[in-house]
Amino acid sequence: MKMRKKSDLPSKTCPVCGLAFAWRKKWQRDWAQVVYCSERCRRSGTPAAVSASAKPAADK
Repeated sequence: MKMRKKSDLPSKTCPVCGLAFAWRKKWQRDWAQVVYCSERCRRSGTPAAVSASAKPAADK
């Protein structure tokens, strides 16, 4: 297989954390089914509707 630059690889955006992630060789057979960037995001599975800066502060 010919070497490619990382910028030339296909990428997707994780619906949980919002980060862009690029194609990996281990995903070559099922890239169409890959949705999450990591196992942690897959487990949480809930989209980040509220950003960390907008969360209410805990009372001290």
